[in-house]
This record gives sequence, C-alpha cells and structure tokens, in this order.
Amino acid sequence: QVQLVESGGGLVQAGGSLRLSCAASGRTFSTYAMGWFRRAPGKEREFVAAISRSSIRTDYADSLKGRFAVYRDNAKNTVYLQMTSLKPEDTAVYYCAARYQTYDYSGYALPEEYSYWGQGTQVTVSA
Repeated sequence: QVQLVESGGGLVQAGGSLRLSCAASGRTFSTYAMGWFRRAPGKEREFVAAISRSSIRTDYADSLKGRFAVYRDNAKNTVYLQMTSLKPEDTAVYYCAARYQTYDYSGYALPEEYSYWGQGTQVTVSA
C-alpha cells in the first residue's frame, strides 16, 4: 500500500509556471506507475500525464503535450508535474495516483486503473 501527498499548488497568472510534487510513503515506490489527473469545477476528472516505474515511458493528454512534463525521482519517492504556459482553463484540483505495476509501462489514462490517490492540490490560473 502507498500513501500519496500532493503539494505545490497555488495561484499563478496566465503564462506562468508551477511544479507540483507528489510524495509517496513506503519503500516500494519504484514498483508503481504514477499518474496525474485533474478535476475542474463542474467537470469530471481527466487524465493529465503518467510515468512508468523507471521513467522509461511517459504519456500525456494530447491537449497538454508540450506544456506539461511528468518526471519522478525514485530515490526521493516523489513524482513531479512541471506545468508551463499555464492558462485559466488549467484551473483545477490536481491529483496524483499510483498503480502497482510489475513491468515498465505507463499507458493508463483512466481513473479506475489506479488504486491509490492523493488528496489533491488546488491550482488556480488567473487571466
């Protein structure tokens, strides 16, 4: 089992950047594929990005490619989401999620494919 805690959210102007962090408990972080999702007001949770156990593979929502980057540091039990050129429509609660994985793969874009979730961190982008 793994517990996840997100941080790094906040208020930023359009065009700005933020880096979100997700710290995981436990000694087996490297056995989990990690994902980022977000939920905007009045909308369903949507996939943002995912990264495989050893970072050999990453996946992104098509609309976010080029602006967002996911990476991880297994020695620190942490996964990151670097967000640049932020837009007001990026305003949402951002969640990290973990999926136990026996092989190096990250192509999981559905919330139900993940077993563990953090509590979320609010990102607000002002116009």
